[in-house]
Amino acid sequence: MKGKSLDIQQNQLEKLKQLFPEAITEGKVDWEKLQASLGKENIEFQNERYVLNWAGKTDAFKILQQSTTATLKPCPGEGINDGFLPSPFGEGSGVRSENVFIEGENLEVLKVLQKSYYGKIKCIIIDPPYNTGGDSFIYPDKFSEKKEDYLKRIGEKDEEGYLLKEGFFRKNSKESGHYHSNWLSMMYPRLFLAKNLLRDDGVIFVHIDDNEVHNLRLLMNEIFGEENFFAQVIVRSNSRGQTYKQIAKT
Repeated sequence: MKGKSLDIQQNQLEKLKQLFPEAITEGKVDWEKLQASLGKENIEFQNERYVLNWAGKTDAFKILQQSTTATLKPCPGEGINDGFLPSPFGEGSGVRSENVFIEGENLEVLKVLQKSYYGKIKCIIIDPPYNTGGDSFIYPDKFSEKKEDYLKRIGEKDEEGYLLKEGFFRKNSKESGHYHSNWLSMMYPRLFLAKNLLRDDGVIFVHIDDNEVHNLRLLMNEIFGEENFFAQVIVRSNSRGQTYKQIAKT
């Protein structure tokens, strides 16, 4: 301790940071974020400081904190060695399956998994939409949408029984006034819930490209804590490269 007694205030701040890294900005408590994380309603992020903010962030918190009544329904006979289905499906008749494939709206699924897998996952790998401007990716998480309308929309299936893409997505054009905000609002609650599933020594890998890599880094700093960043890995997908003006793109 180098001749000094324990700094109680700093020690308490570190404890708070472990529980709510999203509420600590440059070593100070963001009380608005802390209150929002604890479920306080009508939070408005107005203080001017170094912080990642965007149009719709308040609603993203509301969406994150909405509980779900959804359940996971097993489909016996459609899997490989599916005699046993682990929690949260409940016990099955055998002990053969080690993996589970879940089809559904990922925000709802992440909420369902919170109780059974909280703090138990060693590794998460996600490949979210890159927000190129031409792809359809926005999950219409409308906080004002009625629950029955939401369930009807995400439950629509085609003739073969597969969930329809149109029920989950709508196009996010670069001409949209909330082009980046829409992407951030979609990513925030999903990354937050994914963090809850990780063990203390767990890791998460996120595939992304240049369109949102800068916002993703800031978003993950807020949710996971900047000190937990390990590395940014660049993958060379074309060993020969592709010359574009003066830049070799791979």
